[in-house]
Amino acid sequence: MNPKSGHYRADLLSRVGAGATRPSKRRAFLLAAAAWPALAWAGAVRAQPAGKIFQIGYVGNSSATSEAAYVEAFQQGLRERGYVEGKNIVVNYLWAGGSNEKVSEIIAEFVKRNVDVIITSGTFAPLAAKKATSTIPIVMASVGDPVGTGIVASLSRPGGNVTGLSSLEQGLMGKRLEILRDFIPDHNRVAVLANPLQPYTQVTLRAARSAAEAQRITVQVFEAGTLGELDSVFTAIVKAKPDALMVLPDKPFFYSNIETIVRLAAKLRIPAIYPFVEFVEKGGLVHYGANVPSNFHRAGGYVDKILKGGKPSELPIEQATHFELTLNMKTAKTLGIKIPQSILVRADKVIE
Repeated sequence: MNPKSGHYRADLLSRVGAGATRPSKRRAFLLAAAAWPALAWAGAVRAQPAGKIFQIGYVGNSSATSEAAYVEAFQQGLRERGYVEGKNIVVNYLWAGGSNEKVSEIIAEFVKRNVDVIITSGTFAPLAAKKATSTIPIVMASVGDPVGTGIVASLSRPGGNVTGLSSLEQGLMGKRLEILRDFIPDHNRVAVLANPLQPYTQVTLRAARSAAEAQRITVQVFEAGTLGELDSVFTAIVKAKPDALMVLPDKPFFYSNIETIVRLAAKLRIPAIYPFVEFVEKGGLVHYGANVPSNFHRAGGYVDKILKGGKPSELPIEQATHFELTLNMKTAKTLGIKIPQSILVRADKVIE
């Protein structure tokens, strides 16, 4: 179940950089896809003993490196339930490198191969998977608002072929604004970075605006859905001179360009709060949100239930239970930002 060595397609896709032309990316994907049935899929089956070998399709939004913690947590969740790679299960990892188009292509490949379960995260991937198949079970390891974005009918009875876990992102907007206020008690202008191409953006924007109104904060939304737009939008943010910055959750694009966003945000020299802990690990100032690896670990339980005959339509959506506040003290010192004591005492993790 090694996402780096189990299937060479993962490495090939992760090497296709953001600067490559669209045709070259497409050729790389098709080349890898053509080799998969012979080298990865059929080869894995031939090596197995007689009996059912479950095939799982893991849709990676970014790369094996950036999602390493998610993969390990998911694998652990499977191991704890008796699944052994090469014996009774094969997990096929494919990486989209931050491209919605590749996410859709990966899902199409898994549907073509008729895997037993498809694993997704973020909002775009489960929506694309639901559109691509109504029969293959889909497990969402982490999604912001599966009901509000139309992925499932309800949390208690999802209906259809999709189930999994919600990270409750829309409910965290107010808390993130409160944390920013702790940094600058008299601040009243927050820049919000959003991806207009993300299906979940409108849900989180409504939540952010509602929370800001309640806290008497003015939010100004800046949108970017491509790398080129990121550069120009941060130029606009600099000119706007906000008191703080809040980055909305977005997979695969924002998540796959964490280092770029953190670098551009550093030029603002203001408190910036992020939706995923990886932003802070890469130099961002502060993160508050669900422990996503914990959700991936619990996703292993959904796979187990489905493989034992459970129907996704009848498996309730579970909500995140573990939330973390993470600080990067080195970044704070570099930017000349003082971490308030009220935040320090509440931090779950401090990066020195």
